[in-house]
Amino acid sequence: MRAAEVYGTAFGQGLRPESKLTVSAWADKYRLLSQRASAEAGRWRTSRTPYLREIMDALSSSSPYERVVFMKGAQIGGTECGNNFLGYVIHHAPGPIMSIQPTVEMAKRNSKQRIDPLIEESPVLRNLVQSPRSRDSGNTILSKEFPGGILVMTGANSAVGLRSMAARYLFLDEVDAYPLDVDGEGDPIVLAMARARTFARRKIFLCSTPLTSGTSRIEAAYEESDKRRYWVPCPFCHHYQVLEFSRIRWEHKDPETAAYFCVACEGRIENHHKTVMLERGEWRAEQVGDGKTAGFHLPSYYSPVGWFSFADAARMFLSASSKGCQQLLRVFTNTVDAKTWKEIGEAPDWQRLYERAQAEALPYARTVPQGGLFLTAGADVQKDRIEIQVVAWGRGKESWLVDYEVIEGDTSRPEVWAKLTGYANRTFPHASGTDLPITRLAIDSGAETQTVYSWVRSQGPGKVLAVKGAVHGVAIIGLPSTVDITAAGKKARRAAKVWPVNVSAFKTELYGWLRLEMPTAESGEPFPPGFCHFPQLGEEFFRQLSAEQLITRLVKGYRKTEWQKMRERNEALDTRIYARAAAAQFGMDRFQEQHWAALEQQVDLSARGTPSPSQTPAPATQELPRTERPVDRFYRRDEKPRWLGDRKRWFDR
Repeated sequence: MRAAEVYGTAFGQGLRPESKLTVSAWADKYRLLSQRASAEAGRWRTSRTPYLREIMDALSSSSPYERVVFMKGAQIGGTECGNNFLGYVIHHAPGPIMSIQPTVEMAKRNSKQRIDPLIEESPVLRNLVQSPRSRDSGNTILSKEFPGGILVMTGANSAVGLRSMAARYLFLDEVDAYPLDVDGEGDPIVLAMARARTFARRKIFLCSTPLTSGTSRIEAAYEESDKRRYWVPCPFCHHYQVLEFSRIRWEHKDPETAAYFCVACEGRIENHHKTVMLERGEWRAEQVGDGKTAGFHLPSYYSPVGWFSFADAARMFLSASSKGCQQLLRVFTNTVDAKTWKEIGEAPDWQRLYERAQAEALPYARTVPQGGLFLTAGADVQKDRIEIQVVAWGRGKESWLVDYEVIEGDTSRPEVWAKLTGYANRTFPHASGTDLPITRLAIDSGAETQTVYSWVRSQGPGKVLAVKGAVHGVAIIGLPSTVDITAAGKKARRAAKVWPVNVSAFKTELYGWLRLEMPTAESGEPFPPGFCHFPQLGEEFFRQLSAEQLITRLVKGYRKTEWQKMRERNEALDTRIYARAAAAQFGMDRFQEQHWAALEQQVDLSARGTPSPSQTPAPATQELPRTERPVDRFYRRDEKPRWLGDRKRWFDR
C-alpha cells in the first residue's frame, strides 16, 4: 500500500465519530482477567459486579460527565473498573492518558501487577501495545505507547511526572493517600487536572477509599457530585433500601451468624441473597451536583457472594471493638463502611450528655460519692469572675463533678482573691461520713497573669498550681518553670512556678471518656474506666463542656490539627481540663494498687475518726522516683549545679 493511501486511511479514521460502545460493554466483550491479577481469572463479567456498570458507563466517551468520583470500600472492584477504563481508551477512544498512584514506587508495582496483565491477556490490547522486549517498542514500566496515544504512569509524589505531558484522560487512584503538597508546587490533584485543561472532551476518574474527615479529597469531590447510592430490593418484601452496617446483626459474639435485616419487614437476608439483590439494584442520586460530576458511594458489604460477606464485616467490627483500638476502628470505618474517620477529639453531643445526667439522677448536694477518693479543682480567671470546678477521682480514673462555683467580681480586686482562698481551703462531705479537702487546685495564668502568680505565692508551695496551656508536649504536664517577678515588677522573695499543661492531650482524653456508654441497670456491669458522672446541671454547662472540636486544616500544603472553639463560652471545659491536670500533678496517672488502697484506707480511717498512719506517705510521694521530683531548694552562691544533657534540668552535685 502506498504511503498516500496509508495516511489517507488514518485521516479518514480520525474523522470518523466514535461508536457508542460503553466501557462496560467493551469489558464484557474484550477484557480477559489474568491469574496474576485476579482471583477469578477468565472473561470479565459485569454481571458479577452489577453496581460497576453505571460507573464504567459514566466514563464512556458518549457520557456527558467530565468527572467520575468513586468513594468505595475495599474488595469492591474499583481498581479493575479503572483498568477497564484504560483498556477502553487504548482500544476504542485513543488519546493521551495519565494514570497516577500515590507514589512512583506504587505506580511501578501497579504497572507490573495490573497494567501488564491487562495488556497481555486481552488480544485487542496486545496487538496495539508492542512487546517491551522489542527494540524501540515505546513500552517501558511507566510508559505504554499505542496508536493515537500514550499511557504514562507516575506517582503523586513526583511533580516532574505530573507536569510531564498534557492528558485527555486521567485515572487518579487512591487519591486520599496522595501527599498534600508535592515538591513545594501545590496539590498533586490540581497539578494533574491542569494537564487535562485544554481538552474539551476530557474524562477524569477519581477512585479511593476515604481516610480522614476534613482532609479527604474523595469525600470533598463526592460532596460536589450528584451523590449516588446503590439501592437494592429486599428478597422478601421487595422494598428498596440502601445497605447500612447498623442493619447487620449477629448473635452474641458470634459473627458467623451475621445476617442483614430488612428495614421494612425485618426479614432475615442471608449473604447468598445478595446475588439477586445486586442484579436488581439501581443507583439513585441524592442531589443535583455541579452537572459535570457523577459521584458514587459503595461500602464493602455490597461485595458479591464469595468476596466479602456480612459475617466478614461483623468479624472485622468485633475484632476492632473488642480490642478497643482506635486504629482498628478507623480501618473498619474507612475500608468497610467507606466513610471518613472523624478524629476522637470531635466534640461529643451535649444533648446526649445532658440526657445522660438526667437519667443518672445524681443529687447535686456538693457531696463526694463513695467511689471518690480525692478531690482536685480547676479555676479559670476572667476579668469579671473566677469559675471553679471540683472533681472527685476514683479507681480507673472514674470521676464525679462535685461542685461548680462562680466567684463574681473584678479580678483585679483583692476581695475576689480572698474569696478564692476561702473556697480553696474548704472541705466537702464524703458519703462515708468524713470530709475531704481539695488536694490540688490548678489555676489558669493566661488572664491577670501577675495577679495569679502573686496569689499562688501567697498560698504556699504544694496545693495550688499556676498552669499554662500548651498545644503540644512530650508529657501531659511538664516540668515547672519559675517566675520571680511580682505584680509590681519587683523581684519576688519566693518564686512562683508555672506548670505547662498539654491541653490537647487532656481534651482528647476527656472527649473519649464522654463518649463512653452508661451501663444499664439490668446488665449489672460496672462503669467503664474513665466514665464521667455529672449531676443534673443546666444545659449551658454541657454546651460549654463540648464547646471545642479537633479539626484538621490544610496550611501551605501540610495538615495542621488544632482545637477550635465552636461557641464563645467554654469555661466548663477549661476548668475540667485544669482539674484533670491537677490530678496528673498529684500523681494519678502513675497510681498502682497500693496507692488506691492507701487512699481508701485514709478515707475509711477518717470516717471512723482515727488518725491516718504516719507511715503511709502521700500517693504522689510514693510513686515519684527521686530523680523525677522537682528541686525546691536554692543553691548556695559557691555551689555550681550540674547540667544533665537532654533532661534540661539542674541538679546539685
